[in-house]
Amino acid sequence: MENFFQRHAYLLEHTDLSMTRPLMNDIDWKYRLIGIKGPRGVGKTTFLLQYAKKNYNNSVGRCLYVNMNSFYFRGRGLVDFAQEFVKRGGRVLIIDQLFKQNGWREELCECYKTMPMLQIIFATTTLEEPGSENDELSTLAHFYVLHGFSFREYINLQASLDIQRFSLDDILHHTEEVQRTILMKVRPWIYLQSYLHHGYYPIYIENHNFTEALLKTINAMIEVDTLFTKQIDVKYVGRLKKLLYLLVTNGSDSPNVSNLAKEINTSRATVMNYMNNLEEARLIHQIFRQTDTGPKKPARILTHNTNLLYAILSGAPKDQEVMETFFTNSVWRHHTVETTRKSNVYVVDGDKQICVCDKNSKKRIKAENVYYARYNTEISRDGDIPIWMFGFLY
Repeated sequence: MENFFQRHAYLLEHTDLSMTRPLMNDIDWKYRLIGIKGPRGVGKTTFLLQYAKKNYNNSVGRCLYVNMNSFYFRGRGLVDFAQEFVKRGGRVLIIDQLFKQNGWREELCECYKTMPMLQIIFATTTLEEPGSENDELSTLAHFYVLHGFSFREYINLQASLDIQRFSLDDILHHTEEVQRTILMKVRPWIYLQSYLHHGYYPIYIENHNFTEALLKTINAMIEVDTLFTKQIDVKYVGRLKKLLYLLVTNGSDSPNVSNLAKEINTSRATVMNYMNNLEEARLIHQIFRQTDTGPKKPARILTHNTNLLYAILSGAPKDQEVMETFFTNSVWRHHTVETTRKSNVYVVDGDKQICVCDKNSKKRIKAENVYYARYNTEISRDGDIPIWMFGFLY
């Protein structure tokens, strides 16, 4: 136990509080069991350590951060460890990489029921274990999701600013006012290309070779997180990787599931399952057509964020695909995103059509609730919206 406290003190000493994520203020910290979900690489560990330092830096022994990668937990259960921590006066146990512990969901529930004085905050993957949707932990724990940096967060970090979030309604209906507020502080367009290439994942801050670091992260998402959580045999890891590559190089078009099944030597049903797994891992984004009913095949598949697109493709991606990926990644967290039969037109929240296009593209749809998100432009013209503004939604 003393070794864990020493490690905890060392990590907090080297944790920077100069920039904390908005989620820190969105969480209701009074709950006794709080789960922080997030894909690998978005900064869950830093987030947990920042919370501990911000709230318990001077409370020696009351709060403890532990990482389940420690070999100590290969021979001892979480319940026993938590009981010893409580006996020593501990009240807040922060657990990282918890999904790697066998039976972790049941152990958390036991801790919750047998140690009412203990608060547990834990980090886990966005991938769901089979059959876990309605288990006991789902009813006891309060889950929150940590995403990668938004364009707004990236600018705030790079330019030492504190620009606040704007709602979708503000961006669509008060474009000029929002634009003026932002442009008084910064010119976002000059930061956009670097964000698209490497700004989504906080790992860019510490890695000089961001692409290599991201490729390692992508491989770990598949080889460790997906296979472990979904209980997929390791011999099929090649299929998952090849499928991801084929989907990305497909250029966002509707996937031909039969062809994909032949390419990776499996069934159509397995391809559909694999695509769902890749989406849960936050590697791809499946977008469905609004009018489809019954069992659905995605009408479009985009990478989850633009950093992945640049890392996976061998050449430079097309501007249109990059900008549609940026748009959908910025909007989907708090809004539904569907597509139509018209290319590059997305339906948000069921009633707002948003066309993603270059600044010189002609308007093809003139109707109420139709908006144009333009790239290659810094300011709005004729009621259109510069696409970078959608990066200020979260």
